[in-house]
Amino acid sequence: MKTIRIYMAVLIFIAAGLGALGETIQTAQTADEKSFQEIKLLVFDEKWMEAQSRLEDFLARYPQSSYYSQALYYRSKCLEEQEGKEREAISSYKEYLRLKDRNKNLAEDAEVSVIDLAMKLYDEGDKGFVREVEDRISSPNRVVRYFAAVQLSYVKEKRIADKSVPVLKQIIEEEKSTELRDKARIALLRVSPEALAGIEEKRDEKKVRMLKIVVMDDRAKKIEFQLNIPWALADLALGAIPEEEKATMRMKGYDINKILKELQSVKGRILEINDAKEGKTIKIWIE
Repeated sequence: MKTIRIYMAVLIFIAAGLGALGETIQTAQTADEKSFQEIKLLVFDEKWMEAQSRLEDFLARYPQSSYYSQALYYRSKCLEEQEGKEREAISSYKEYLRLKDRNKNLAEDAEVSVIDLAMKLYDEGDKGFVREVEDRISSPNRVVRYFAAVQLSYVKEKRIADKSVPVLKQIIEEEKSTELRDKARIALLRVSPEALAGIEEKRDEKKVRMLKIVVMDDRAKKIEFQLNIPWALADLALGAIPEEEKATMRMKGYDINKILKELQSVKGRILEINDAKEGKTIKIWIE
C-alpha cells in the first residue's frame, strides 16, 4: 500500500507538472497571437517603421509561432514601403519565399514585389538587380511570369529585354483578356516591333490595316528607317501618349490627334513631314 501511495504521489506530481506546462504553452500561444494582431493593426494603419520594429521583435521572440511566416511577409512589406530599404525588402521577401509553409497568394505577391523593387533599383543605376526580373521570366506562376515579361521590356539593354519576347507573344496569342493582351502588345512594341507585326499579320492578314512609316535620308537618298505595324496597335500606342507630351509635340509643330484624323480620312493618303535642317523626310500612311 505504501508503495502504491508513493506511485500515486509521483503520478500526481507529474500530472501537476504537465498541467502547469500546458498552461505555460497556452499562455505563450495566446501571447504571440495577441502580439501579432496588434502588429497587423499597425500595418493596416501604414505605420511602417513601428510595425517593422515590432515584427523584428516578434520574429526573434516567437520562432516557433504559427504566425511566424506571416510575420516575415509583413516585415518585408514594411521594408518595401520605406524609401531606401529596397535591398533589405528584397532579401526579406526571398527569405519568406524559402519557407515551406508560405501562403500561395502571399508568395505570388512577394514575387511581384521583388520584381517591382528590382526594377526600381535598376532604374536608379544598380543594374545587377535586373537579374531578379530575368530569373522570374520562367516562373511557373502565370501572374509572376507575365509581370516579369512586361517589366523586362523596359530594360535598355536589348539582349536582356529580348528575353521577354517569347512570354509577351504567348500572352498576345493565348490570353482572353483584352487589357492583358494590349499591355503585352505595347511591351512587345518597345522590344521588337517586327515580332509584333508578324503576330498581327498572322492573325488575320486580310483585315489588318497597317501603319507604314518611312524615314528618308534626303542627302544620301536612301531609306534610313522603316516600320510596318498594325494600325489598331499604332492607334492604341499613340492614344496612350499623355496629354502633356502631346501638348509639347504640338508646340514643335506635330499635332498627334490631327495626324491620326488625317490618316484615317483618306485611305492610301501619304502624310509627309520635311525636316530640311536634318535633311530628312518622314512619310506616314495607312494601307
